[in-house]
Amino acid sequence: MTDRSSRYISNLTRDTYALILAGGKGSRLHELTEWRAKPALYFGGKFRIIDFPLSNCINSGIKRVGVVTQYKSHSLIRHLVRGWGHFKRELGESVEILPASQRFSDNWYEGTADAVFQNIDIIRDELPKYVMILSGDHIYRMDYGDMLAKHVESGAKMTVSCMSVPIEEAAGSFGVMSVDESYRINGFEEKPEHPTPLPHDDTRCLASMGNYVFDTEFLFEQLRVDSKNRGSQRDFGKDIIPSIIEEHLVHAFPFEADNGEKAYWRDVGTLDSFWDANMEMVSPVPQLNLYDKKWPIWTYQEQLPPAKFVWEDEDRRGEAINSVVSGGCIISGSTLRNSICFSNVRVHSYGLIEDAVILPGVEIMRGCKLRKVIIDRGCVIPEGTVIGYDHDEDRARGFRVSEKGVVLVTREMLGQHVGAY
Repeated sequence: MTDRSSRYISNLTRDTYALILAGGKGSRLHELTEWRAKPALYFGGKFRIIDFPLSNCINSGIKRVGVVTQYKSHSLIRHLVRGWGHFKRELGESVEILPASQRFSDNWYEGTADAVFQNIDIIRDELPKYVMILSGDHIYRMDYGDMLAKHVESGAKMTVSCMSVPIEEAAGSFGVMSVDESYRINGFEEKPEHPTPLPHDDTRCLASMGNYVFDTEFLFEQLRVDSKNRGSQRDFGKDIIPSIIEEHLVHAFPFEADNGEKAYWRDVGTLDSFWDANMEMVSPVPQLNLYDKKWPIWTYQEQLPPAKFVWEDEDRRGEAINSVVSGGCIISGSTLRNSICFSNVRVHSYGLIEDAVILPGVEIMRGCKLRKVIIDRGCVIPEGTVIGYDHDEDRARGFRVSEKGVVLVTREMLGQHVGAY
C-alpha cells in the first residue's frame, strides 16, 4: 500500500466522494436473497457484506459516503442506521442512504450508471474533485488511496480496479478488459462468454472489480450523454466504459496484496461461493485477516453474552473444532466441526454439525446431523433432522442443493414463520 501518512494521499481522499451501489438482487443466491438485498447478506460470523466496502472507505480516509439502495432494502437500511449512523456531518463525515427516489425520471434505478445519474445533485453538493463508485457486494480489504493516487498520476479521466482471474471464473460473470503496457484500457466487454485472455497467460484474464474512480466533471458529462441515449442500458460496464475508451484516457488499476501474494477478493454471488468464502474463515490462518487492528472491519452488533459450551459427558460434549462461534451462542452437548455460527445460535445435545454456515438466531434441536449446509436466519431445525447426507432426500424435502452439494435451508422450506431479516 501507499504510505497512508502521506499528505498527498490524505488530500486526495478528503477530496473524494464514494458512492456504494448496494441495490443488487443477487438472484444466483436464490432464497438467501428472497427477503434481503445481497449487500445485506451475513458474512464471517458477525458482519454483513456491505460492511467491507464501507470499512475500506473509512480506513482509507474517505469519510463522505453515499449508499445507493433499491431491492428489498429494509434490513440493509436498518443495519446502516444502527451501525453506520454515528458520523458527524459537521466534521466532514457522513454515510448517507440514497434509496431510489425518481429524482431525474419517473423510473427507479435502471442500471449502475442511472443510479449515479439520479443522484448527481447530491454528489454535486459535496463538491468533490473525484467520485469513487464501488460495488456493494464483494468481500475484500483495499486501501482506496492507492487507486486514487494512480488515477491522478496517470492523468486518466476514469480508473477501473481489476484483478487477474481464471477465464472459466470470469466467463459470463465479470466485465473483462484488455490493456496496453501502461495499463491503458483499449478493450472492454461486459460478462463475455469467451473472455479475452492475458497476453502472457491464456488461462487468465483481467476482470473488473466493479470499482471506479472518475474526475467528477467528466463523470457528470458522460452520465448526461448516456441519459440521452435511448439504446443505452444505463450501465457502466455495458455502456459507459466501452463508449469512452477510444477517445479518453481510461486506466486499469491492478489490485495486489502488500506482500506480493494474490490479493483477497471474493464475489460471493452464488451459494457455492458464499459457502466457500465463509469456510475460508475457519481455517487456522485465513487469507482474509479479520483480526487486523490496523484495518478493522466495522459493523453493527448487539450487546450479547459470550459464547458458551456446556456438558462434558462421554456421549454429550459441547465442543467446537476449527470453527468460528459468535456472541450469544450456546453449544450444548454437540460437536461443531469446521463450521461458522453467527450470533444467538443454539445447538442442543447429541448433534454433529460439520462444514456448516449457520446464520443468526438459528436453533438446532437434539440429535441433528448436518453436513455442508447453509442454515438461514431464524430457522428451527427439528429434533433428529439429518441434512446433507442424502441429496435426493434433501431435494424431496424442499431444500435447495447447489452444484457443489451445498444444501440451503430456509424458514419457508421448513414451513416456519418468516420474520425480520
